[in-house]
Amino acid sequence: MNATQQSLASVVIVDYGLGNLRSVTRGLERAGADVEITDDVEAFAAADGVVLPGVGAFREGVENADPLREDLLEVAESGTPLFGICLGMQMLLTTSEEGENDGESAVQGLDLIPGTNVRFAEGQKVPHMGWNELNVERDHPLVDGVDGDHAYFVHSYYAMPDDDDATVATTDYELEFPSIVANEAGNVFGTQFHPEKSGETGLQILRNFVEICAQE
Repeated sequence: MNATQQSLASVVIVDYGLGNLRSVTRGLERAGADVEITDDVEAFAAADGVVLPGVGAFREGVENADPLREDLLEVAESGTPLFGICLGMQMLLTTSEEGENDGESAVQGLDLIPGTNVRFAEGQKVPHMGWNELNVERDHPLVDGVDGDHAYFVHSYYAMPDDDDATVATTDYELEFPSIVANEAGNVFGTQFHPEKSGETGLQILRNFVEICAQE
């Protein structure tokens, strides 16, 4: 690919009312993407890649994104890269303990990576906040060049995929938890940490994502 190209890939950031979209946008632009923030589902279909950001509670995230659920599932089914960040990653799973409080029924995530999100154990300091190491467990183009590097986390829940193979990288916080997950086809993936706040490591991951989008 020619590095002098204006844009390597067109990326849509899903605007469903949650997430620090500005810093994600800046990070992706630095990584070579042409970025649009939108809830226009036609833009999802036209983009080379789609980013589902997210900050906050699982229930609120899922409810806010619910009008776009079918369209996000279509993105995944079409083979377009779909990248969930932080809460966005957790929303790729089936459900979360966070949605089960107050006796309410469990809130359904997108179920693109079967599994659940669980809270860190009693006695562990939550949220898990700050820099921590990424241990790459298996090959995936998103993690090229980042094994052993550090990324920036802020979360109280972590993903537990049903299939161990869904775990691309782990991080140790008194227990080993999946910090990067992906579906079997490899086009749906997420990071528990914030790449846009993770310095050079994060920029490398965003560059990897843009490369994946450019190849689609």
